[in-house]
Amino acid sequence: MTLQRFLTLATGLLLLTLGGCSETIEPKPLTYTQLLTGTEKKAWSLVSFEVIDEGEASGPIPARNLFNNPCEADDQYVFYANAERKYEYTNGATKCASSEPDVLFTDNWTLVNANATLEFAFPLLGGPLPYTVKSLSSTSMTLEIYLDDFQGIDASYRFVFSSSTR
Repeated sequence: MTLQRFLTLATGLLLLTLGGCSETIEPKPLTYTQLLTGTEKKAWSLVSFEVIDEGEASGPIPARNLFNNPCEADDQYVFYANAERKYEYTNGATKCASSEPDVLFTDNWTLVNANATLEFAFPLLGGPLPYTVKSLSSTSMTLEIYLDDFQGIDASYRFVFSSSTR
């Protein structure tokens, strides 16, 4: 084999080898945890709720109808992306009293991907209680709690939250 043929063959093989190499970048979808907490923390506001009693849905009811005082309607539910899985229930822009703290209480949250269950202390129902994650995106979350045969009640409550934090 002559040197000229060898160089031509070697160059051709090199070009095929280099041209055939390309790394495919696969997009990584966000996990439930990342959607819930963002990169550091994410604040959620309660938008509406719905009562489903013995299979009959009430239809969406504005969240402000849940509270005794309008100052409670803008409170926020903050989920942190830390190892402790910190959760805060915080005052919104409107406090009920000027002496009220910014953080009303702190607790922890747990998310189980296998059955899409978020457990946290929701001020209206106490807790922590397990809520089924019906839907979750970067800006919207729907949770439902089932009260099957709880003190004779066969109902569920569905809560819709929104977040402007990414």
